[in-house]
Amino acid sequence: MAKDNSSEETKTTHKSTSTVDQFKKAGLIVLVGAAAIFFLDYKKDLKNDTAQNEIFQAQYYYENDSIEAGLLGDGRSLGFLDIIDIYSGTEVANLAHFYAGASYLKQRNYAEAIEYLEKFSSSEEIVQARANKLLGDAYMEQGNFTTAANNYMEAAETVDDKFFSPSYLISASLAFEKSSDLASAVKALDKIITDYKEAQEYTEARKHKARLEVLAGN
Repeated sequence: MAKDNSSEETKTTHKSTSTVDQFKKAGLIVLVGAAAIFFLDYKKDLKNDTAQNEIFQAQYYYENDSIEAGLLGDGRSLGFLDIIDIYSGTEVANLAHFYAGASYLKQRNYAEAIEYLEKFSSSEEIVQARANKLLGDAYMEQGNFTTAANNYMEAAETVDDKFFSPSYLISASLAFEKSSDLASAVKALDKIITDYKEAQEYTEARKHKARLEVLAGN
């Protein structure tokens, strides 16, 4: 009996040791994983900070209508396209997509403008709405009126206030009209008339609505 008890105790001890080892290994894996995530986040933050310092000059050029220098750099400072390539994956590279798209729009290079603006996204509602508005402008210039109107509508819905939404809705209405969708054109104006009575565009919306209803035969 003593021999059997000793055998059982040995098995139990081995089992306990094995379980502890498994927990140690699992804990080590979690720690290594956490350390790796922290290191990657730290590198990403550091990369983003460096990119932030780089983009200032390109933004200065953009604001002063030196569009080419803003896009391509000046030989000493990076342009938006360089920042997108070098600092890919950072918030600053994301912002550079917005500026690159807006720059190409100013240059009337609508295909490039659309390409870069569609790669931009922001949780800042005013900025995202502006990007949608610029996309709408680019599609309008290409004659893609329905897609333009949808982008203007998205801009209006994203920001949803009396200062920005009404002008985006006016643009949406004009785009819908050009696409021969008069019902949607009127609907966009109705939103101004119903939801933004204090907006500067209120009177303009009523005037355009009356004109569209005549065109529609209502």
